[in-house]
Amino acid sequence: GLCRDGSDIFASVRENSPKGQFISNISIGTDPGARPVRLCLTGRNADWFYLEGRSIRLNSSASRVLDREVHGSVLKAELTCYEHDVMQIQNRILVEILNVNDNKPVFLQESIQPLSISEQLAAVDSVLFSVKAVDADGDEIRYDIDRSSADTWFFRIDVPNSGEVVLNKPLDFESRTCLQLVLWAEVEWNTVERFNVSAVLTINVQDGDDQYPHFLPCMLVSQSFPVCVNPVYTANIDQVLEFCPGPIKAQDGDRGINCPLTYSILSDEGGRFVIDNRTGELQVDDPLKYSVATVLVRVLGENMFPPVFNRTTFKGFIIQNSSPASIVSTYGNQVLQVQALDPDFSDGLNPNIRYFLLPPSGLYQVTQEGVLIGRTDQLQAFDRHVLQQVVARDEESGEEASALVDVEVLQRGQA
Repeated sequence: GLCRDGSDIFASVRENSPKGQFISNISIGTDPGARPVRLCLTGRNADWFYLEGRSIRLNSSASRVLDREVHGSVLKAELTCYEHDVMQIQNRILVEILNVNDNKPVFLQESIQPLSISEQLAAVDSVLFSVKAVDADGDEIRYDIDRSSADTWFFRIDVPNSGEVVLNKPLDFESRTCLQLVLWAEVEWNTVERFNVSAVLTINVQDGDDQYPHFLPCMLVSQSFPVCVNPVYTANIDQVLEFCPGPIKAQDGDRGINCPLTYSILSDEGGRFVIDNRTGELQVDDPLKYSVATVLVRVLGENMFPPVFNRTTFKGFIIQNSSPASIVSTYGNQVLQVQALDPDFSDGLNPNIRYFLLPPSGLYQVTQEGVLIGRTDQLQAFDRHVLQQVVARDEESGEEASALVDVEVLQRGQA
């Protein structure tokens, strides 16, 4: 009969294929004189197929999508052939579900938890930590760092498929206590479909014992060289011993550890002074881990009067020319000298007075004799400059006086 011409069916179909997707033709004889046949689908996955003439098609729908990750890699059914309702033969149907990249990767939560890493134990160019993502499609995953995040330059990934994050620059608790890194996981990047996912990883930097103690206030050598220069504490004996720039105080540079400090006096001036052991030198096992501050005590006569200027506004002129600097003059063609007097001195001249401008000027500066100098190559003729404050400060008492300076810029030959 015609059923005897059939055979097992082996085919394949892509997951997510639409309803009616062609699976295979059915091999049945075509002898016009033969008895009629009836075909029937049975077996475990028979409901995924339907017959249309002499072909088998996929029986999917919008609510029932063929998914390799859910239904497995192979659909199995049987095609039974009947002649006059008598089963003649049964053939197997084996349809492989072809994988399609239709799933986003997912980071394993245990690999992206916040980390705490010591600044001293993390070596540059070493693997700091590893992340891992999985893909339901089984595709290879590539990892990358989002370069738009602020802390990205601390890290790098040398092998994109490994998930290993390498330290690119040293960690420093004193400058950054917490770093955030945005990581991307992307599946097989040479396919048409590209799915990716991101995760934010927090790295808490733990303080290591790598800083020396320093006295307060910390005066930096420069912004590019953040090392503290220890202050000199001063006080006048004519009053209660109050030190400037403040009470003697030091702190541990490792703020996260904050080890207790012990103070002692190195030079005792014959036993005239004592100091609490919680307030001088800190010494630890490392000879580099100590800091020393100097206390300078001056014995002074009583300070009765503050310095004063003999006028509230000084007026003068300067001639614009190509030379880099010129002295400001009075309109009587004398050198303009903004000098303060101190009645505590018989001649009125206090050698401890220092002059400066507030706010600092890029065009003018004042010498310690009170002479005003202008940068004439940067001045414009007919301009007028009012310097808000020239300040005279007594460096011993801390008392100050201030005055205005009105400077007119003249053209050469105008004076």
